[in-house]
Amino acid sequence: MFAKQGSPVRRSTPANLSSAGAARDGAGQAELESLKAQLEAARQATGEAIGVFYDPRQNAEHAADLQRSASLREEMASLMQRAEAWGRAASGADEHDRSAAEAEPEE
Repeated sequence: MFAKQGSPVRRSTPANLSSAGAARDGAGQAELESLKAQLEAARQATGEAIGVFYDPRQNAEHAADLQRSASLREEMASLMQRAEAWGRAASGADEHDRSAAEAEPEE
């Protein structure tokens, strides 16, 4: 990234990226919960079997919502994996910093 002279360079860190990811994840979670409730209400109203109703190939009427639901679940799983990786990286960096500080001789 480039910055004007004297301007601090803003870097993406796990902390600020995870905040944005958490907000997006929260919105995605709310949408997913709403979609799940709507789909299950529709399934119960029709009395269809779970396997038939939740198969977008067999349920053209709700196929778009079923696919959106699957997409949201995948996105949330991906966000969780990235957050876990960032957490492991931050934990490893903290451990490395502590080890380096302990290894320095005192004067």
